[in-house]
Amino acid sequence: MSQAMPSPGQNGPVVMLHDVRLTYGSHVVLDEIGFSVRRGETMCVLGGSGVGKSTILKLILHLEEPDSGHVEVLGHDIETAGRAEIFEARQRMGMVFQGSALFDSLSIFDNVGFPLFEHTELSLEEISGRVREALSFVDLDYRRVESLLPSELSGGMKKRVAIARAIVHRPEILLFDEPTSGLDPITTRTIDNLIVKLRRELHVSSIVVTHDTRSACRIANRIALLQSGRIIFIGTPAEMLASDDEYVREYLE
Repeated sequence: MSQAMPSPGQNGPVVMLHDVRLTYGSHVVLDEIGFSVRRGETMCVLGGSGVGKSTILKLILHLEEPDSGHVEVLGHDIETAGRAEIFEARQRMGMVFQGSALFDSLSIFDNVGFPLFEHTELSLEEISGRVREALSFVDLDYRRVESLLPSELSGGMKKRVAIARAIVHRPEILLFDEPTSGLDPITTRTIDNLIVKLRRELHVSSIVVTHDTRSACRIANRIALLQSGRIIFIGTPAEMLASDDEYVREYLE
């Protein structure tokens, strides 16, 4: 599969959050958090339920706006960017949703090809080539699966189709929301291996929201741990495992 290529003149972080604060009424969701994701890096965001992990992805996609602070994506300040710049940034990202979010009434071919049908002027032949390339990359036999409906696939196969759809337009950034939730350990390992493969072979930058510590340690270059809307740790998996911070130790245990 063709590699995602860096944009000219953009050698710095592909995503940066600066002192981002977000509240829903009196509830503080994110409390002045900040981190950056380097090109070709996999950053895992760990934490329990309701600590603001998935909200970070919404901010990056500009589906939420912070009360204060800044979110930069591929050189654009998302809060001040125009509609065209936001659309362009989104076109350079791929999203893998927690429940895969496949269209039940569409074939696997049409599900994976959906971003290309909607947002490009590629011919059917070109789209077919891209779809088959993406399905092959996630280790699915397109001859066997492309005519099937999502209901005919296992949970792990649906997740791989969702990843194929996310990469079919060759993005520079991938966002994953709980990619291994509800999967058995063997299938979880398969998805983890795919995320590592995406980094090594396509050189994409990934932000993976998860509560699965083992999975995070397998796939991440760095891990950010959230507690009550604040980042209390950020570092490599080895640094996290060696941390003597009380909450980090409690979370790991």
